[in-house]
Amino acid sequence: MSIEVIGVENLPIIQPGDDLAGLISDRITLMDGDILCVASSVYSKSVGNIRNLDEITPSPEAGRIASMTREDPCFVQAVLDSSVEIILDHPFILSRLPSGHIGVRAGVDHSNVEDGIVILLPADPMGAAEAIRSEIREKSGIDIRVVLTDTCGRAFRRGQTGHAIGWSGMTAIRDFRSDHDLFGHELLITEEAVADEIAGFANFVMGESNKGVPAVVFRNMETWSGHDMLYFEESEDIIKEALKKR
Repeated sequence: MSIEVIGVENLPIIQPGDDLAGLISDRITLMDGDILCVASSVYSKSVGNIRNLDEITPSPEAGRIASMTREDPCFVQAVLDSSVEIILDHPFILSRLPSGHIGVRAGVDHSNVEDGIVILLPADPMGAAEAIRSEIREKSGIDIRVVLTDTCGRAFRRGQTGHAIGWSGMTAIRDFRSDHDLFGHELLITEEAVADEIAGFANFVMGESNKGVPAVVFRNMETWSGHDMLYFEESEDIIKEALKKR
């Protein structure tokens, strides 16, 4: 299998109201079965999922946390407003979002955006991925798969990688359970987080800082069977429970 990875270049700085799917389609000829990875930040900005810091009134709780994290209380309030559960409040905020995603500062970001503005993660990232897929299908008649990505840190390791926070047209997990390895041994627990693997490589192509490539196409990717239970159930997430007890 030979996989082609193509960065979608020359996209403009995305503004609220921009037709993101159309802008992408105008810059690359998509093919059936392609996997399009889109940075969640540009999607959120295109649909106006942003906040002006000077319009936020911080709560006493935001002020308390900001005094420990040394961050702007208005920024902290944006994080709290985006979260359904605070797992850690210092030395950084780690929280759970309505989608089930757990991230530092709820994924609220003020990089690659105008001063005084923060970008929020989509409240419904699965719906966002489906919306991009549907819009491209309507515009071009092409049936692609979509992964919405965000840059996240990882437990026990230094550095950030891309993670899938929403996807459409594919399952997030390739399930190898009941399959057999090269020696005939039955696989009992192997579940491959394919959506995250793709998002991680897409992030490498997108780059951080000022590279300006917020969309990446994967071509000649095989299909797979599996499921979408990418996040642990509440009773399974022993790391989260341990952090809450510290």
